[in-house]
Amino acid sequence: MTQELPIRIGHGYDLHRLTEGRKLILGGVEIPFHLGLLGHSDADCLTHALADAIFGAMALPDIGHYFPDTEEINKNIDSRLILKRALLEAENNGYQVGNIDLTVIAEEPKLSPHIDEIKASLSQTISIQSNRIGLKVTTNEKIGAVGRLEGIAAFAVCTLVLKKT
Repeated sequence: MTQELPIRIGHGYDLHRLTEGRKLILGGVEIPFHLGLLGHSDADCLTHALADAIFGAMALPDIGHYFPDTEEINKNIDSRLILKRALLEAENNGYQVGNIDLTVIAEEPKLSPHIDEIKASLSQTISIQSNRIGLKVTTNEKIGAVGRLEGIAAFAVCTLVLKKT
């Protein structure tokens, strides 16, 4: 019999291309902007990175395994449903979210005015207090694809803690 780890740590990353004709959604919040993120789902790269961090902490496959882009049922799916599935997998294995730390990299739009709203959205989706969610926004200093306004990227780190029995 193996002993469960009291704490697990996961890391996630996602990047989506910016395009016309799509909404820009980050952390479940629609951000006013003339471009949106391209993807099979709603393309919320922040929520995708967090879901992958949770899956990774549990040593499970990434979101593409659970929500393949080849299945029509996943077309334009709200990424908060993907995040809830990751949480369910953690809970089914006896874990709950301890805290999360997120970074969004976007040249435009300015995201700092939306930090509190994004944290509130994620707090509600994950059912944790917003003071357990770190969220930073930064630019890529006009370097690379993100710097040329071709896309938005996100990094996520989370801890999962073993539930007390």
